[in-house]
Amino acid sequence: MEMNNGRHLTLYDLGRFDLAVKTGLWRTLEEEKWGLVVAGSSVRFRKRIFAFQKVIMKTQLIGVDHRWFYIQQSMEVNGEPCSTALFRTGVTEKGRTVLSDRVSKAMGHPDFSLPPPAWVQAWIDADNTRPWPPEYL
Repeated sequence: MEMNNGRHLTLYDLGRFDLAVKTGLWRTLEEEKWGLVVAGSSVRFRKRIFAFQKVIMKTQLIGVDHRWFYIQQSMEVNGEPCSTALFRTGVTEKGRTVLSDRVSKAMGHPDFSLPPPAWVQAWIDADNTRPWPPEYL
């Protein structure tokens, strides 16, 4: 009777949707006929969350580069962090990624800038060394 990893990710999806609504991004997506995509993630699970426990979720945009928006999320029970996730997210149009400056302009913030913190940049750099397509031994 505990939350599994799939449920964590589903709730994190809902948290990002809530952020999109609160920031006005959702309205822009509807106006422009744009969509959302997750292009990468890193999740840490540290404490179990059991059925019927009250969970507090925190969702924050912590960095933006030319193409991606980096969102950090966490879940807490009784003030104790249980899991945290970093997501590389983007906006799409006709199956292609919309550059972040275009998204910012459409939202009325043409000069928006939020460089990723050093630890996020280290994750980005490390992920860029990962082979694609995947190689198998």
